[in-house]
Order: sequence, then C-alpha cells, then structure tokens
Amino acid sequence: MELRQLYYFVKVAKKEHVTQAAEELHVAQSAVSRQIHQLEEELGAKLFLQKGRNLQLTPVGQLFLKRAEVILADLERAVMEVHEFLDPEKGEIRLGFPHSLGISLIPEVVSAFRKKHPNVQFRFKQGMYPSLIRDVMKGEVDLAFVSPCPEEHEHVTGHTVLTEELFAILPQNHPLAKEESINLAQLKEETFVLFSPGYSLRPIVWDACREAGFTPTIGFEGEETETIRGLVAAGMGVSLLPEMALYPSGPLQPAKVRVNSPRVTRTIGLIYRPNEKLPLVAKVFQRFLLEFFGCTMVK
Repeated sequence: MELRQLYYFVKVAKKEHVTQAAEELHVAQSAVSRQIHQLEEELGAKLFLQKGRNLQLTPVGQLFLKRAEVILADLERAVMEVHEFLDPEKGEIRLGFPHSLGISLIPEVVSAFRKKHPNVQFRFKQGMYPSLIRDVMKGEVDLAFVSPCPEEHEHVTGHTVLTEELFAILPQNHPLAKEESINLAQLKEETFVLFSPGYSLRPIVWDACREAGFTPTIGFEGEETETIRGLVAAGMGVSLLPEMALYPSGPLQPAKVRVNSPRVTRTIGLIYRPNEKLPLVAKVFQRFLLEFFGCTMVK
C-alpha cells in the first residue's frame, strides 16, 4: 500500500467524484481511478459505489476513511516537526477561523506575528462553528478561532480571547440611522437579514431579539458578512453585526447604530486539542495570541 493511494482515496472520498478529485490533485483522472482500483484489490473490498454521477463510500470505505485521515494527519505533523526541529522559524501554522474574522482580525494578528517571525508560513481554513470544531478534532488545523468558545467539550479546549459588541446596521435612509443608540425593541417591526442556520451569529441575534420581546421576521439569509451588510445597505432589511465585520469594503455601506438594550455581544475563543502537544511554531503563535489579547498565558 502506497501513501499516494491514501491521498487519492481521501480526496475522492471528500469530493465524491473522481474527475473533481483529479483536477484538485493535478493528475489524470485515469491515474486516480487506477490507484483506487489497486487499493480496493489490496484490501479485498469495494470502497465506493456509484450513485448517479457521484461516488458514495461503502461502509468499509467509511471505516477506512477514518483511519486514512488519521494516518495522513500524523504523517503531516511528523514532517512539520522535522522542519521545525531543523528551523522553528520556518514552520507552518494551520489556523481555522469563521468568515467574519477574516475581514480585519486575522489579517491584523497574522501581520503582527509575522513582523516578529517573518519566515513562518500560514495555512488558513475558513468554516462554520461545527466544521471548525471538527477540523481541530481531526488535526486538520492546529488552532482555530470560534464563536463562542465551547465551555465543555470532550475533544477540544480553549480560552475566550475577546468579547465583541454587536451593532445594529440599518439602511442609510432608515429613520433610526442617525441615532447614536437605540433599543433593539425599536426594530421589532423590521425585516431582518440574518446568517443562514449553522452560523454562530444567527442564534446570537435571534436570542437578543427574543430578549427584547419579539421574534425577528427573517426576510433574507446570507453566508458572508459582506452579503448581510450589502443587503442591509440596499434597503432589504436590518441586522446586527460585530464591529470588526463593518469595515468599509465598497461604496454602498449601511448605517451603524449602538444597541443599548439588550447589550448584544459575542465571545471569540481560541481552541486546540487537549492533552496533545502543539507543533512548536503553533505553540509560539498561541502564546503570541494570548499576549496580543491580554489573556493568561498557557503553561
């Protein structure tokens, strides 16, 4: 059994399509198909079944995928550890974060870190809360920013590093757009533009509205802060967003108004796998982040 076969197998399992896997691997489709076939012959079991135009893992394939991912993750960590041993300043940090942090926070902290460690490389992975938790659990990232930080979790641990205020965002011509602050109940008759289910900001806004005495009417849903902000600016409704998601990125911008009651915030945590030694360069970055946000140092 060759490592190449494991790489190809995992990629096909993720893509559920040989052609798409081959394109991402930058190899011929026939080469991927041949390696999968040889792997199945060696195992003596079918790993995939055809389902329409896509492939579906068999029960044996699902079992093998779990083990293959662990093997490849361990190998990747081993290679990184060797590189770090030879030169810790040339290591790679694998960092996960939600889309809303990619506008300003991640560029800010990475830029500050690279001023001290200019040769360290980063590999980023964006996602929603559940996928970021899984990425940490599987070892696909070393550290991840998530909101909120899980208080009790069997497979990940972390620290709350930041509490951030959410602001009401309104169309520029909205009657409340010039106010310095409002009560959230003043928006009870409005149509809300919210994140789709699965995004951590959605329940924060929903719960705040319920605390203010109403259930928000949802007119539109989006998956990017830019989409939410743009729809509000275009007059399609109102919403709540954290301040770091409100940096101007185009000519059409919504109005930003502070919410007095209830005060709406979100916490942002930095998580990692407990009882597992972080790669040296990731440990250096973790300590930098905790100092950057003024948190207690990890021992």
